[in-house]
Amino acid sequence: MNEPSIKRFWEQLNNTKLIRYVLLLALGWAIVQVLAYFSTVIIIFIFAGILAFLLSYPVKWSERFVPHGIAVLVVFLISLLGLVGLIATLGFAILSQFQQILEQAPQFVEYVISLLDTLQNILTRFNLKVNFQVIEEELRNQFLAGIGTGWTIFQILLTNLVDLILIAVVAFFMLLDGKKVWDFIIKVFPKNVGRKLTLAIKQNFLGFFWGRLLLSLFFGISVFIVFIFLKIPYALFLAAIAGVFDLIPGIGATIGITLVSLIILPQGIWVSIQVIIGCIVLQQIEENLLMPRIMQGSINMNPVFMFFALLIGAKIAGLVGIFLSIPIAGVLISMFKIEEMQGGN
Repeated sequence: MNEPSIKRFWEQLNNTKLIRYVLLLALGWAIVQVLAYFSTVIIIFIFAGILAFLLSYPVKWSERFVPHGIAVLVVFLISLLGLVGLIATLGFAILSQFQQILEQAPQFVEYVISLLDTLQNILTRFNLKVNFQVIEEELRNQFLAGIGTGWTIFQILLTNLVDLILIAVVAFFMLLDGKKVWDFIIKVFPKNVGRKLTLAIKQNFLGFFWGRLLLSLFFGISVFIVFIFLKIPYALFLAAIAGVFDLIPGIGATIGITLVSLIILPQGIWVSIQVIIGCIVLQQIEENLLMPRIMQGSINMNPVFMFFALLIGAKIAGLVGIFLSIPIAGVLISMFKIEEMQGGN
């Protein structure tokens, strides 16, 4: 780079931009430290806020007929009964299919190893000496470790019932008096900053989760219908995996599709290919037809910075960080109006 180019670069990087980027980095560092220190409390209140936001729509509709307090109580109780009903039906059915898959896990490993042995024999015929024994041994170890991790995650979910109850209780009181609490928090900021922050959170944070929830429900239900049509075993559990991973923007659906196709690989390569084709078609329908309409006015972020935020979120808070990283980054981009980090609309 020649001297005039360097001079022009520093002229473009004026003091205002430099201060804005430094403040952005400092704010990001401060947020990371706060999240790490108060992670449990913050996660409970964030998910309670998301739940309260989702329930606020039926509450507003119910307020046309009954007072606010009664509307909140009725909507909350109906939602609670619906959740218990889903757990008692779909939840136990998914758990049962998950247990069946774990019981057949050794067969899956042996099937993949047999494919590697077949590949090795084919390569040997062409005088290509390849030894897959190390890969096979590592595959056994990693798969067994993955099963242990899956059980560990499931046990953690069961032991965190107290946190789930706290989330429900906090969400209930947020529905009752959440606006007063938010108005109290906003008083810390200047009026113009408070308005911008409220708008940014509604568009990027709450709007993001509402849109992703609708898209994931569409993807999970449509995948389940396709699996039933293809007579895929464990259709409910596999569709649940696809729907949950679809909550992660960008790469989530791809990860879910890949994982599902690997799980059903013992059913045959052709069956796995059919599943991949069907899921990709549904993914394209979701991304090209539904997403532009459902996510309109929500997060506008460059894909490069989106993946960067996902990696940072995963590093800080694991799976929870993955779900929260994109809306948090969207709020920061909207607040600081960083056009370079926005997507090309």
